[in-house]
Amino acid sequence: MQPDLLTSAQLAHTSHLFRTHSPLVHCITNDVVQTFTANVLLALGASPAMVIDAEETPQFAAIADALLINVGTLTQERAGAMRAAIESANANHKPWVLDPVAVGALTLRTEFCHQLLALRPAVIRGNASEIMALAGMSQGGRGVDTTDSASAALPAAQALARQISTLVVVTGEVDYVTDGHRTVAVEGGDPLMTRVVGTGCALSAVVTASCALPGDRLDNVAAACAMMKRAGQTATRKSEGPGSFVAAFLDALYQEVKA
Repeated sequence: MQPDLLTSAQLAHTSHLFRTHSPLVHCITNDVVQTFTANVLLALGASPAMVIDAEETPQFAAIADALLINVGTLTQERAGAMRAAIESANANHKPWVLDPVAVGALTLRTEFCHQLLALRPAVIRGNASEIMALAGMSQGGRGVDTTDSASAALPAAQALARQISTLVVVTGEVDYVTDGHRTVAVEGGDPLMTRVVGTGCALSAVVTASCALPGDRLDNVAAACAMMKRAGQTATRKSEGPGSFVAAFLDALYQEVKA
């Protein structure tokens, strides 16, 4: 079955929801991308918070509208803080999102992310190799970089979504958002987005924010992917390279929800 395409009306509706709801997003994300991730969320009208201490994470997860778990710079101590936050989010009926950075390539994060699947993430967002490894269909990519195409990973994403009753987002040249039965394809973006650290991790934060919005979660998540891809295209036209791209990208995201 061919994936659906996101409509302009669905994108406009989700953009409006970002602007009017301003979700509070608890980001336990990797150390490399915290500032960029926070700026991306702020540009879209969301409110970011980077609370990482094991004593505080369960407290804040109960307050926030949604929780992001990104294992990019995972440690044993941080794993405990993440698990405590997830358990609190679940207890308080708050959605949480898993970004399984480099799963399959490294043992600690691979075992930890497989354990987290039992705690029922609302969404899993990863590149093709990460999703295939999480689904048990590959050994992962080259560190954080994928060695597979998004289209090749789509069957794994659909199987994983059905297995644990969640949404899976596999990102690449085309992003696919699936619940295992319905799939939406999101086209766009630009290769320059891969020359700036943190665009994928920031996308996971935007996806997390979209989970806190009312309405159809699959449509909202697909729209979150579309906003990032559209901003990447706009920023590429207005920049001369990675340095100027970052500023242009944040401006373009701001315009996505300002319109």
